[in-house]
Amino acid sequence: MSMSGGRDSGGRERLVVVGGDAAGMSAASQARRLKDPGELEIVAFERGHFTSFSACGIPYWVGGEVPERDRLIARTPEEHRARGIDLRLRTEVTEIDVAGRRVRARDVDSGAESWTPYDKLVLATGARPVRPDLPGADAPGVHGVQTLDDGQALLDTLGRTRGRRAVVVGAGYIGVEMAEALINRGFEVTVVNRGTEPMSTLDPDMGRLVHRAMEGLGITMVNDAEVTKVLTGEDGRVRAVATEDAEYPADVVILGIGVRPETSLARAAGLPLGSHGGLLTDLAMRVRGHENIWAGGDCVEVLNLVSGQEQYVPLGTHANKHGQVIGTNAGGGYATFPGVVGTAVSKVCDLEIARTGLREKDARRAGLRYEAVTIESTSRAGYYPGAAPMTVKMLAESRTGRLLGVQIVGREGAAKRVDIAAVALTARMTVDEMTALDLGYAPPFSPVWDPVLVAARKAASKVRASSAL
Repeated sequence: MSMSGGRDSGGRERLVVVGGDAAGMSAASQARRLKDPGELEIVAFERGHFTSFSACGIPYWVGGEVPERDRLIARTPEEHRARGIDLRLRTEVTEIDVAGRRVRARDVDSGAESWTPYDKLVLATGARPVRPDLPGADAPGVHGVQTLDDGQALLDTLGRTRGRRAVVVGAGYIGVEMAEALINRGFEVTVVNRGTEPMSTLDPDMGRLVHRAMEGLGITMVNDAEVTKVLTGEDGRVRAVATEDAEYPADVVILGIGVRPETSLARAAGLPLGSHGGLLTDLAMRVRGHENIWAGGDCVEVLNLVSGQEQYVPLGTHANKHGQVIGTNAGGGYATFPGVVGTAVSKVCDLEIARTGLREKDARRAGLRYEAVTIESTSRAGYYPGAAPMTVKMLAESRTGRLLGVQIVGREGAAKRVDIAAVALTARMTVDEMTALDLGYAPPFSPVWDPVLVAARKAASKVRASSAL
């Protein structure tokens, strides 16, 4: 075996994949579809126990909507191996030798280390949870929620704790979803959030709607507060979290502060990172400046098609698309990933939350002048049973009227309406053009004027009025 690459004596190329979840195994599977084992050897390293699982589904497993862990696993290690992928679980890559085209890996259980040469390398190292450097943050009863192992550990704690008080630190997607999961499990839930309102991916005026709904569900929201330490009892387990002003009793604590790209390996290897700490790639998902290295998933930064700036957006939808693109290119085909518009949806009990494009502060940061409008509507025709209120906020570029962003908060049927706006953003439509969209209508599904189109009409009118000044 040559130490300057992965080709064996039979001339096969070797593709090495670091990371066995969405991006990594999608890349491996797609490359295998294009090249059979006689042409391309594929070796994948995963430091955990599972592959190809839905981290996004963990809150719903914890909350009981998903009854068992294995439903979150899209493809087992055995299924990957049956397709000719040499998948090595509980094996952590500790070093990348770019010049020598090889990686060093360590068996997590035995500690044994070895080098594996490669011809092509895929980095899909994912993200790591933000874990605050606080006294007591490692105490029993304090949990992060990112992997299936994390979810199982949390369920074990919830099952044996006698108290029913939970504190969630952070009010982003994970924090809000975990608050709902704990409510469903019968816990008293307090959410401590350092922002002015929950869901910082929304503008504060829309986040306020989420705040009210969470309190209506019995969740105690503590905004503008930062946890300073985790307090423990005589048994060493968590008993409360403290801020500068108060203490909040807790039998279990969930850290939902967010994630950062896991790029320590890449950084040590001298690979290019962006301002958010994620790997920088070209449109083919190749790491910039490196012909034989690709990267995708939660460890990369992506181009926001609306702002024209690099952005960090850790979502499974993107990771799977990255994997398809990488696997196609590594397998000898051609594919590109053009970028994102920043679409995301979530819910807290029956409240649906959606956003796409830019928030007001994103538009200002990008140097864009804009008009913002907010409208109130309903999910169905007002006279039809079950019609529920919905708030839509829309941003349009001043003068041109180009759609810049949409945020929606409402009940059933609210969140997925954001897909209309996501397509309009991708097509660079103006709000005036959107008003003529031929959307599906019947009273059980929508008012005659869909709420998104009502917002577009109001935004178009505001753009015309501002342009006349």
